[in-house]
Amino acid sequence: GFDMDFARHVAEANAVTSLIAARAWLNKSFENAIQFFSTRNEAELSTPLPEGPVMGGAPIASVAGAIVEHTAHHRGALTVYSRLLGKVPPMPYGD
Repeated sequence: GFDMDFARHVAEANAVTSLIAARAWLNKSFENAIQFFSTRNEAELSTPLPEGPVMGGAPIASVAGAIVEHTAHHRGALTVYSRLLGKVPPMPYGD
């Protein structure tokens, strides 16, 4: 299941006070996800998540797509915020 201790998550996020630290946290999160998915077999990834408010009953493998979609959502939001400040963020996908 998912850790639903949102107060703790907010406290941890608020403790990150630099872009360098935020990027390190993001990189570590992706490394953890890669490690998790690369060490599971098809049967394990097909196992349903526990019932609950976040993807309850969905196969564990579906979390990978959710991570991609969630990351894209936040990347888009940060782009909008940057543009509202008059900045043009660089294209993240190469030339």
